[in-house]
Amino acid sequence: MRRPPRDTEDSARRINRRALFMGGCMAATMAVLAGRMRYLGIDQSDAFSLLAEQNRVNIQLLPPARGLILDRNGKLIAGNEQTYRVVITREGAGDVDLVLNRLSHLIPLTQEDLTRVLKDMAKNPAFVPIPVADRLSWEEFSSISLNAPALPGVTPDVGLSRLYPRDTDFAHVVGYVGPVSEKDLEGIENPDPLLHIPKFQIGKIGVEKWTEDVLRGSAGNRKIEVNHVGRIMRELERAEGQSGADLTLTLDADLQNFLQVRLGDQSAACVVMDVQNGDIMGAVSAPSFNPNLFVRGISNADYRALMDNDHRPLANKVAQGAYPPGSTFKIVTALAALADGQIDTDTTVSCPGYLDFGGRKFHCWKSGGHGKVDLARALAESCDVFFYDVAQKVGIEKISEMGKTMGLGQRHDLPMSAITEGILPTKEWKQARFNQDWRIGDTINASIGQGYVLASPLQLAVMTARVATGRLVVPRLVKAVDGVEVAIAEALPLGMETSHLQTVRAGMDQVVNGQHGTSYAARIDNAAMLMAGKSGTSQVRNISAAERETGVVDNVDRPWKERDHALFVAYAPADAPRYAVAVVVEHGGGGSLAAAPIARDALLRVMTGALPDPMDYPESQRARIDAMLKDLRLRRPDGSQPPEIKA
Repeated sequence: MRRPPRDTEDSARRINRRALFMGGCMAATMAVLAGRMRYLGIDQSDAFSLLAEQNRVNIQLLPPARGLILDRNGKLIAGNEQTYRVVITREGAGDVDLVLNRLSHLIPLTQEDLTRVLKDMAKNPAFVPIPVADRLSWEEFSSISLNAPALPGVTPDVGLSRLYPRDTDFAHVVGYVGPVSEKDLEGIENPDPLLHIPKFQIGKIGVEKWTEDVLRGSAGNRKIEVNHVGRIMRELERAEGQSGADLTLTLDADLQNFLQVRLGDQSAACVVMDVQNGDIMGAVSAPSFNPNLFVRGISNADYRALMDNDHRPLANKVAQGAYPPGSTFKIVTALAALADGQIDTDTTVSCPGYLDFGGRKFHCWKSGGHGKVDLARALAESCDVFFYDVAQKVGIEKISEMGKTMGLGQRHDLPMSAITEGILPTKEWKQARFNQDWRIGDTINASIGQGYVLASPLQLAVMTARVATGRLVVPRLVKAVDGVEVAIAEALPLGMETSHLQTVRAGMDQVVNGQHGTSYAARIDNAAMLMAGKSGTSQVRNISAAERETGVVDNVDRPWKERDHALFVAYAPADAPRYAVAVVVEHGGGGSLAAAPIARDALLRVMTGALPDPMDYPESQRARIDAMLKDLRLRRPDGSQPPEIKA
């Protein structure tokens, strides 16, 4: 049936309206799209180009070379060695477990290694290289390179790792480095981005830790092109970082090696100082340990062996050890009494072998007594009763004040770990510490370096240097930074009467060079290098009255841990002091027998710059000394050949 013309016309009009509407909508849409495209393509082109570039280019940190640590003569103490290692990226590996399994057939990987790698991967972005193993042999490195097609995401790499070429000699002073831990990051408000690099090494103890900011340097960077999933395509640009500064220490590597060998397997410490500028020439704690073990990741067995050793090889006895100074403290008591006007060079005290105070006997080391003694003889023969008597007149406050003037009871500012402050007790100190009143008996004990008094070998060396010079000598360990000399602190006068110091020095001279001195057997038989010193023996247990009646058991007959500590301090040459030394031998017995010979050897070594000459010893000792020196040339505590001990 034919439609009427009118209906056809209406239908055509409706179609035209719809077409116009649809066309208008399409035109509007096209206009909006064109405007948007113009906005994105022209107006915002710079911003989107930058975003595209950032997605295409990544910037990675490049760890700097750690600064070297050298001895005073430029000999290497801590350096960096090139090592072969292997890293893996999670993005590139795909099936990480499969790749690690294949890798374990080429190099030894423990379950602990695998767990650590997976843990590091979980903490870092997929494209960050995670160290799997380092210190690979060339054969292992080559094997990984040859099998690269079967090890996606695995990259053999060359890096730097810390090396201590003199192993045990500087372990306690220089310390060691190790990977950054969560504990290291605690308390750091804005940590250096370098610290987030897996297995990045930082100082853990000693000079390595306390000069970390100087040694670390600053990071470099490299720009790398990556694909849409983060895989590295090529390196676009590289800017090397700034290496850490080199540190020159005041220590002498040859002297340090000599002291380490001389102390041997004893539990002991020795400090040698230049009294003219405070330079620490030698600082050895024995027994020692190999810091390279910690850099490489010490095994549980090795660490347990160090921890279980009753001679405490991990402890830095030089600065951390706090010991009753024994009779070496009589130097402080004598100076306090002289300064307070309680005694002079002519003052005498009668010593019957004990002091009776309040019904309690305070014994002298010489049971029969010394008779009538003046200050010089009291120091030379170490009469306890003389110092018991004068200490009561002076009082503990002035004795402690003098001790502080002499460098005790304070933490010296050096880049070493766990430096002890020691203890110089006072009435207020005891009340605060024990809630007890101070007693005269406490002063009597303190006068001879017993009771509450504690000092480190470092502090005793400073005390000796100040006695020798009459000046406030300040210890120094860092000599230069990147070749620029560190300023030497001005040693101000002690503010004491010269006659008082001369009196004490005369007594110290007689300790070693007087025939009745406690350390006469340890003298130097060379007029140009005579030493002056003071011995000390500090008890580690109480001697009962019953034991005194039946006879005190000799040190050699007691268990090692019940034996007295042996101490000795000295300076030389006696008439023109240049070096001071302090020695502590834990449970070594008498200071004159165990510690004084070590101090003598140390002073001869530093004064001559060579292995001591047997002719500088008393004639009766020369054959024995010659045999000892020959033995020192052949051994070290670890049994290896010592490269620095030469005739």
